[in-house]
Amino acid sequence: GMGVVYRAHHAMLRRETAIKLLVPERADAGSIERFEREARLTCQLVHPNTIQVYDYGHTPEGVFYYAMEFLRGLNLHQLVDRFGPQPEGRVIYILDQICDSLAEAHGRGLVHRDIKPANVFLSNRGDVQDWVKVLDFGLVREYGGSTPEQMNLTGREEFVGTPWFMAPEAIKNSSACDPRSDIYSLGALAYYVLSGKYVFEVGSVLEIYERQLTVPITSLSRRTTNLVSPQVDEVILRCLDKDPARRPQSVGELRALLRSSPLVSAWTPEARAAWWAEYRRLETQAATAPGTTTASPMPTM
Repeated sequence: GMGVVYRAHHAMLRRETAIKLLVPERADAGSIERFEREARLTCQLVHPNTIQVYDYGHTPEGVFYYAMEFLRGLNLHQLVDRFGPQPEGRVIYILDQICDSLAEAHGRGLVHRDIKPANVFLSNRGDVQDWVKVLDFGLVREYGGSTPEQMNLTGREEFVGTPWFMAPEAIKNSSACDPRSDIYSLGALAYYVLSGKYVFEVGSVLEIYERQLTVPITSLSRRTTNLVSPQVDEVILRCLDKDPARRPQSVGELRALLRSSPLVSAWTPEARAAWWAEYRRLETQAATAPGTTTASPMPTM
């Protein structure tokens, strides 16, 4: 909600670049601090499944910006919106890479706090199909800090995140988030990509909060006709447990549990190549006709 992203050309690197600008009318002291912190902390993360930031600063006119790698492809919200629920093998392949990205962040004491379909991007990079990039570390915070500065990196918000994917503890107290909060969000993301449905589909944000805090999760097998193995169904329900102590305690543990699926190897290189070939065909076809871009329907709050 703070920034706008443009496609640009990097004069020295001579390559396409994405530029995120802080919207001037929202540039109060708190938003400037958060924007700079997002760039600074993301710069520390070097895992190939995390968006890479090249530089940040401000223009002579005082507009804050940072430059990052330009990606071609689509995010997971667009994937489900256009192509429907995805097969289990593919979802595990995607989740495995998200876990790799978050493992580095968590190892550095950082929690993302806004894992959702629109913040996970799929691309075809160097003929590596379904390459994942985790985006938008705008709500990242250090967890387990002992100083007031470490405990209040996001400012004074009562809650921050995207309600459909927020862990119950994040709704109660945003400063209580730790890696298990990201694991809850990963469970909600997997639920959506496998079923095409949110964990709770009700009208208002307040209703979402209430259900996240009090209502048990309905298993995937009862919400979708998409093939989901009992093993993965159980793992996702564990991720979505309201008690963080009953969830997988790390992304490494989650990754190991997901690999118990009988379909873990089903999304083969040949299947990935065929999907991306068809995607490129459709994109080429769409480029010759008027079209619209599908954005995430749910803003970060």
